[in-house]
Amino acid sequence: MHEDDPELLKGISEGSVDALAAFLNVNQKQLMAFISRRLGESLRKKVEVEDIFQEVSAEAIKTLTPEWPGDREPFSWLCHLSERKIVDAHRHFFDAQKRDAGKERALEAKSPGGQEIGFVNMLVKSMTTPSAAFSRNAREVRLQEAMLQLKDEQREAIRLKYIENKPSKEIADLLGKSDAAVRVMLTRTMKQLHEILADAEG
Repeated sequence: MHEDDPELLKGISEGSVDALAAFLNVNQKQLMAFISRRLGESLRKKVEVEDIFQEVSAEAIKTLTPEWPGDREPFSWLCHLSERKIVDAHRHFFDAQKRDAGKERALEAKSPGGQEIGFVNMLVKSMTTPSAAFSRNAREVRLQEAMLQLKDEQREAIRLKYIENKPSKEIADLLGKSDAAVRVMLTRTMKQLHEILADAEG
């Protein structure tokens, strides 16, 4: 059973990112259990439950406003976002016939340069909507510039999570922080990158 703190629910209804981050922290175990049940055996071999949880956290923080989730109970809203991310992951991994296999391998590039390119491609694909007025190449350049605007610690956390695929607990040990602090930093950093890209497209 997930936990509902009245103060956190009030903060979320007012569009508070801090309240949502705290709610995600309190209910991480329950939400990850929900994600695990929905993944299925085949997809579980391709993607970690924690990765979906992080994507859901970033999406929730990016879209949070007093109107969204609105009257919907926050945990139900997060479950809905989780299902969407699982569908996206399924399409990404199991629609290979319609995709150049090299695109998937780009995310696993071994050289530092290749890793950065794969990481940028992944973020551009997941963080932006198609726009006729704003090319993919322009988004990639803008995102690379945005990465340079981050603090060293933010860049390192993003690198460890999305390039080296390390779990948040291991990142926390490497950075000398708590697991909760690292998760909040990751979600806030992703929100910052989203906002920079949105400004560029606008």
